[in-house]
Amino acid sequence: MSQQLAPVSLGDIQRPVAGELELVAEELRRIITADFPIIAEVNEHLLRMKGKLFRPTLLLLSQRASGAEDARTVTLAAVVELIHLATLVHDDSVDHSVLRRGMPTINALFSHQVAVIMGDYLYSRAIIELVGLDDLVPLRVFARVTNEMTIGEMRQLEAHDKLAYDEAQYDELIRSKTASLLAGACEVGALRAPAPYREALGRFGLRLGMAFQITDDLLDYTEREAVTGKPSGLDLKEHKVTLPLIAALAAMGPGQRRLVAELMATPDPGDQLVAAVMQLVETAGGLDYARRRALEQAQRAEAELEILPPSAARDALRDSIAYAVERRS
Repeated sequence: MSQQLAPVSLGDIQRPVAGELELVAEELRRIITADFPIIAEVNEHLLRMKGKLFRPTLLLLSQRASGAEDARTVTLAAVVELIHLATLVHDDSVDHSVLRRGMPTINALFSHQVAVIMGDYLYSRAIIELVGLDDLVPLRVFARVTNEMTIGEMRQLEAHDKLAYDEAQYDELIRSKTASLLAGACEVGALRAPAPYREALGRFGLRLGMAFQITDDLLDYTEREAVTGKPSGLDLKEHKVTLPLIAALAAMGPGQRRLVAELMATPDPGDQLVAAVMQLVETAGGLDYARRRALEQAQRAEAELEILPPSAARDALRDSIAYAVERRS
């Protein structure tokens, strides 16, 4: 893989499975429909917020690339998106976020209580669908993944000494919070494929997820709100320590570290302080380091695809790596 990946659109990646993705959107609507008025109202907002269906796309492409014949794939793809939506709803409530993809969050539009209960509703609907398939294997994978994601969220809350937070802890956090679900999506897509294909795709999803999250954390330092759907520097404002800052701290002098400590100690840091720390991170090489780490994970993801037979779906999975590390939104 070259040092500079050519940008790829999500539409290009989704082309081999475009028909199934339309069915996934319908399946999502079927699964979350409820007679209870407030749930129905929240559901309508969620379906408008549902995003780009990246995880269902990975599941469908993995099924296609591994040659697995599985009539349940559309339902499984809808389930992975449901789990993703549930985590977003809970994350936004925990973080007191008011915007997601440029739209008001559930907690901002309704309340934190509604957001917490709604996240639980989405998880429980996902479980009901999995139980209805009468097969323990996908249930086992997704149960493991949701547990890992919950522990990941708890890890983030427990990171008290921000300036001592290191790269190993960060890796563990993004592996559980983000990469585990992408790994689960790819593995479940290939459940009925030969074991070596299934295992390679699980590892592919994990590395892709690591590259995806590092890039996401990088975008918080480099892109404007119009691009990401959230204010630039939001992670710093919320006192989140991500890879660019971790890498930069190692190269900072005492005076620079004091400025970072001041930001972390300020309950609601102002734009000027946030901008000053963002500049410090860039000058200290934090952004360059994070880019190198994302590319390294991307290369490891690409190597896992070599075991699969050539196909349009395998090519699309390879393109998803470029999308993950070169996207601008």
